[in-house]
Amino acid sequence: MNTTENLMGTKKITPLLLSMSIPPMISMMIQALYNIVDSIFVARLSPDALTAVSLAFPMQNLVLALSVGFGIGLNACIARKLGAKNYKAVEQTATHGFLLTALHSILFMLIGIFVTKPFLSIFAQNDQILNMSCSYTYIVIICAFGQLFHLYAEKIFQATGNMITPMFIQGLGAIINIILDPILIFGLFGLPAMGIAGAAIATITAQIISCGVSFILFFQKKNPVKINFKDFKFSMDIIKSIYTIAIPSSLMIALPSVLVGILNGILIGLSDFGVGVFGIYNKLQTFIVMPAGGVIQGLRPIMSYNYGAKNYNRMRESVKSALTITGIIMFFGTLLFLALPKQIISLFNDDPEILKVGVSALRIISVGFVVSTISIVLCGAFEALGHGMLSLKVSLLKSLLIIPPAAFIFSRFIGLYGVWIAFPLAELIASVAALILYKKFSKEIYPHNFKKNTRVIK
Repeated sequence: MNTTENLMGTKKITPLLLSMSIPPMISMMIQALYNIVDSIFVARLSPDALTAVSLAFPMQNLVLALSVGFGIGLNACIARKLGAKNYKAVEQTATHGFLLTALHSILFMLIGIFVTKPFLSIFAQNDQILNMSCSYTYIVIICAFGQLFHLYAEKIFQATGNMITPMFIQGLGAIINIILDPILIFGLFGLPAMGIAGAAIATITAQIISCGVSFILFFQKKNPVKINFKDFKFSMDIIKSIYTIAIPSSLMIALPSVLVGILNGILIGLSDFGVGVFGIYNKLQTFIVMPAGGVIQGLRPIMSYNYGAKNYNRMRESVKSALTITGIIMFFGTLLFLALPKQIISLFNDDPEILKVGVSALRIISVGFVVSTISIVLCGAFEALGHGMLSLKVSLLKSLLIIPPAAFIFSRFIGLYGVWIAFPLAELIASVAALILYKKFSKEIYPHNFKKNTRVIK
């Protein structure tokens, strides 16, 4: 256990952060590419098939939001206890996490069985789309246990500083999914063509295999975190500490879906092209946001571990390093969107009107990328230290309290430009709010006798 822990407690911060950030960056990029490829295969069936799968997105996003949010809470709690050398508490927290993940799996089985059809009926345009959407959604929601347990193991690996194993497993799952999609959808190699159901089976098969590999590696002796049912004792304090971070994190992950729905409602009244461009932007911005998200995944266990170890200097150094790295990523993202907006948009659609609207959208929205560095990093720091509500407040401020009303008001005067301007404005206000909260928060988490209680940064 000491090797990995010593790295988080002693290795120079910037090389440590990079080594822990690059693997999750690669994992997230692989997942993004898989999502695009998956959509291409389904779209080859028919436009209705793509619509049917798209209708499943809110319920799939609910599974993702809960599993990733819960994983973030578990990650932070375990890393803090590792830093404090409280290995009994690490064991108890991991065991609680396993049992709670099992409860989440049962919950989604029930949701899949009883909620799927009533929910999809609200949006389905006709019976054919409804039936296809149900056949896909039943499978991916009822069998969500593979994704839930895979992410449980992944976040524990990351809490110990092991970022390579999750990257390998994520990549394995994506490759299996991409291979199985055409085979099961179109019935290759003598197998029956299963259509949309085949896409769902490919998805859950990849998730279950990833889960199985995760647990094979998880139960190896060299893994520093163990599950111990023999000495298990139910603790409301442990559950509270996990969900205090998990619930705000889950809500934050779900927020973009809410924002997209609201803005689409505003854009429809202005321009059909605006809706299309906004959809393209949402796909494009993931390739900027995901590398930044990788930095935050690397930052969280470092911050949590050193908080548990009372190594306050390293905590501050970690935040500064994350701000620098994330700022560089965002700066290059801004340059890309400012310099080549037409070329980027034309990869998706070369319609003259789409290009005209898209060029102005990318250039205006990208102005806020660099500014968003502050809120992205500081929200990650809040989560790592067990104060996910602070992170949620910043996200709510940006996604619900600023962007929608600002977009609505500005669009009354300057049309589509007003919607795009709302984004950099929101990023500026959110970053200022995050900085104010962090300054106030720092007085509570760092002791007043700072110099006497810190260890030398190595």
